[in-house]
Amino acid sequence: MIDWALLCGSLLLTIAVWWGATGIIAWLIGRSVDSYPTLLRGTLVLGVIALAAVLATRNLQSVGGAALAFLGAIGIWAGIEVSFLTGRVTGLPPRAEATPTAHGWRHAIEAVRVILWHELLIIGVVVVVAGMTIDADNRVALGTLLLLWLMRSSAKINLFLGVRNLGEAFLPQHLAHLLRYMQHRRMNFLFPFSIALGSAIIWLLGTRALQAESGFAASGYAILATLAALAVLEHILMVLPLQSERFWRWSLANRQGASRP
Repeated sequence: MIDWALLCGSLLLTIAVWWGATGIIAWLIGRSVDSYPTLLRGTLVLGVIALAAVLATRNLQSVGGAALAFLGAIGIWAGIEVSFLTGRVTGLPPRAEATPTAHGWRHAIEAVRVILWHELLIIGVVVVVAGMTIDADNRVALGTLLLLWLMRSSAKINLFLGVRNLGEAFLPQHLAHLLRYMQHRRMNFLFPFSIALGSAIIWLLGTRALQAESGFAASGYAILATLAALAVLEHILMVLPLQSERFWRWSLANRQGASRP
């Protein structure tokens, strides 16, 4: 029998964490850059705690174990995001000859160069978590990180190829140079495939959640299915004539006073 209360609880938990974590990070990044060292130290502590939570729940097959593993993965991902948005872990400096109107492979390679260390950090973290959990009973944390990595990579490529909304409000001033690697377009050729892939993942994970024989499996798959649905929603917001920033207006109110480092 399907436990709808469990599935709905997992869905609501995922939405609340996704929305809240996004808003909190945006608000913290919008503060003065003088607060960044403290923010980075706090994020490092959070990352260690989150990693410990992933390790502690690696063989915990319960609803609580699935939720804690998910929260641990989100804590780790939050650390990655903060290190990037503060400008501490990004990539190589942009070349002087890079221009906003450039296209082709050279421009694509340049786009990768300016976020290279960030991408390598993600790969390193995923490898570490995979080493910790790949043979474990609870792989919700690994699934969360892999899903975030996949859909965030898709979003980055779509931004490079061109979408209607670039989400400029979320980008701090010291990362404004990244806008030269994004384009304003109604849509690009990759976008439908990104939506199709995300939808397939939602269907696969959602089906497994509905067919799960244990509360742990149902909760874990429901969390991942909801996260995939939110990632698809983020993609859709990139092409709609609607600014996604309005959903986090409270967290972006301090951007006016943010200063360039």
